[in-house]
Amino acid sequence: MTIIRGHIIELNPNNKQATYFNKACGVARLSYNWALAEWQKQYQADKDYRDECQKLGIMVDESKLNKPTQGKLRKQLNAIKREQFPFMLEVTKCSPQLAIMQLGDAFKRFFKGESNYPQFRKKGVNDRFSLSNDQFRLDGKKIKIPNLGWVRTRENLRIKGKILSAKIFKQGEKWFISIAVELAEIILPKPKTGKQVGLDLGITDLATLSDGTKIGAPKPLKTKLKKLQRLSKQLSRKQKGSANRAKAKTKLSRLHYQIGCIRKDFLHKLTTQLINSYDTIAIEDLNVKGMVKNRKLARSINDLGFYELKRQLIYKANQWGKIIKSVDRFFPSSKTCSVCQNKVETLPLSMRTWQCLHCQTTHDRDINASLNILHHANKVLTLA
Repeated sequence: MTIIRGHIIELNPNNKQATYFNKACGVARLSYNWALAEWQKQYQADKDYRDECQKLGIMVDESKLNKPTQGKLRKQLNAIKREQFPFMLEVTKCSPQLAIMQLGDAFKRFFKGESNYPQFRKKGVNDRFSLSNDQFRLDGKKIKIPNLGWVRTRENLRIKGKILSAKIFKQGEKWFISIAVELAEIILPKPKTGKQVGLDLGITDLATLSDGTKIGAPKPLKTKLKKLQRLSKQLSRKQKGSANRAKAKTKLSRLHYQIGCIRKDFLHKLTTQLINSYDTIAIEDLNVKGMVKNRKLARSINDLGFYELKRQLIYKANQWGKIIKSVDRFFPSSKTCSVCQNKVETLPLSMRTWQCLHCQTTHDRDINASLNILHHANKVLTLA
């Protein structure tokens, strides 16, 4: 099985290099949006032509159809960019070309039902551009990029293997490069422990294990919420286009980045500890998208990172030879007695302990749920 790992490294560009990165991100965004608009235009023209043929009762001439693809759009952009977008020539050719290829992948996922319809990219939101493996070179703590030269990095690439591609992006007013590497060495499975555990996720405690252990979470958003609100208010009061607004935006962006780092660091440490300690981990199949629609719980759920916790557990288990199982989404894990399997009709969230009327066992709500999850999990989860 081919294993591809990504290593994110912070870049340390000078002012000229940072300007180049901003320009390359702008070119990638423009190319993506141009291709999406052109795709929609050509698709609509094909639809109108088919409708007209059907109305007239004649056969559709396939040669008159545009049938947009990412390959055709890349050729079309190459034909016009010297006249209409000459500034694209100032950055690496990968910036516009790979952006259109990403649009093609987005449409493939959409037609398979794996994602929503592609949306136009916005300036300042996830600014990024990509590089193919023949368009950059690593040498210790520096990377060489076309039309730019050597850029310093904060650390060396720690993963050995075949470098496939890279993505340069901005986060918290800092620049990073994410390098995709196909591992050269086979990762040996973690030592077997002979243990298995059920995992119940919650708001008060992030996770409750079937052995009775309760794991809290740092909840960085809740901790820094007042500061976040204050900086947001300061930003809204600054005049658009002013230097003070740019400074306020930078402060707010850095705080968002800090909150994300705290959450991600905690989840990585927790999931690695669980994978090292247990051979089989049973979890819930939570409908996170549905849960965050509850405006009273949305902030807390996003702060805990339920989806990210599940994602990390699955990929680490697949990588290190462990097993992740899940129960059916509608299984009443909290309402079912883990001793006699008797089910209670109602169990409000405010009731943290309850007694089974059938076997008289007193349960901690979360521990009981984690035991049921362990006993009834039957679906093995793998990376899609």
